[in-house]
Amino acid sequence: MGDNMTGGAAEAGSIGRRAVLYGGAGVAGAAALAGCASGGDEKSAEDLKGKQIAKAADVPVGGGKIYGDEKVVVTQPVQGSFKAFTAVCTHQGCTVGSVRNGVIHCACHGSEFKIADGSVAKGPADKPLREYPVTVQNGGVVVT
Repeated sequence: MGDNMTGGAAEAGSIGRRAVLYGGAGVAGAAALAGCASGGDEKSAEDLKGKQIAKAADVPVGGGKIYGDEKVVVTQPVQGSFKAFTAVCTHQGCTVGSVRNGVIHCACHGSEFKIADGSVAKGPADKPLREYPVTVQNGGVVVT
């Protein structure tokens, strides 16, 4: 009878350790998701108003450039027409990773957005990127 009690106590201890390990894994998983979402400190248009966010010459025609410090992506869909959007993906808050072939790509889950208007070209995102009003002043793209 004593052996069963000891075995039971050891088993209960093992379950407790497993629960802690699994619980820790859950916390780590949640932290990883939060890390993805925390890329999301999206700037408001008010925060950026009057600020030069890009040099027009640095933004390729038919493409764009991501400015991580400001969490903004600036595009030039056609020569001389500049657009600016939040670089924070509307799916889970990751910062978008690249602009190519007329599309802004989010590497986290594969969402894609059109450079002309920020609309969703491919999910899982189902909302467009927020657009910032911009103008070109003295060779710079400035939020208005």
